[in-house]
Amino acid sequence: MNESMLVAGVGDGLGKSVAQRFAKEGFRVAVIARSAERLARITNEIRAAGGEAKAYICDVAKEADVIRAVAAVESDLGPLGAAVFNVSGRARGSILELDAADFENSWRMGCFAGFLVGREAARKMVPRGRGTLIFTGATASLRGGSHFAGFAAAKSGLRMVAQSMARELGPKGIHVASVIVDGAIDSARMREQSPERIAALGPDGALHPDAIADTYWHIHSQPRSAWSFETDIRPWAEKF
Repeated sequence: MNESMLVAGVGDGLGKSVAQRFAKEGFRVAVIARSAERLARITNEIRAAGGEAKAYICDVAKEADVIRAVAAVESDLGPLGAAVFNVSGRARGSILELDAADFENSWRMGCFAGFLVGREAARKMVPRGRGTLIFTGATASLRGGSHFAGFAAAKSGLRMVAQSMARELGPKGIHVASVIVDGAIDSARMREQSPERIAALGPDGALHPDAIADTYWHIHSQPRSAWSFETDIRPWAEKF
């Protein structure tokens, strides 16, 4: 395979699993984040498993950075066949106390950055008439929760950006999808920061990032006669 794919927002959870899954299928993978140390570690893991990966340090909320990064991916790794936006800006707190700057930053990272990454990826894909764009959503994409106004505004906004893109770009051969991740993701950070929550959820009570990544690959692999726009994923123990 001569195509590349990018994952914007790569940590030790879902972002890494998605990058590994697509690398396993033969994609040349670009991992994008702001932490050089984390990116180096993840690219080394992908290469050790036989995949091809390259790191790009980028602030996805800055237009010039995104334009430069997406152009570099195509130049370095080949035509962009898939792009995954997996960034979240999490501003949590009472609406009475939530700082305006934190609210705005949550929207910039979780919604505005998704627009930038999606737009630049689409600009590369549309002339070729093919490609997949996947946006990681959350429960907050569909409903706001107490103390989650900032996060809900960003994720619901991202869902609308993705939906608008799907309606415009689907007829041009670009598959745009939104994945609603409804539940806690069982990541190393989650186990470190909230071990009691993981224990309370029980076996398979939290979403495993590799299992979510399988769904992302399935979305990319769907024939265009049966594309999904929105897919929701939750563990068996999670309430709707």
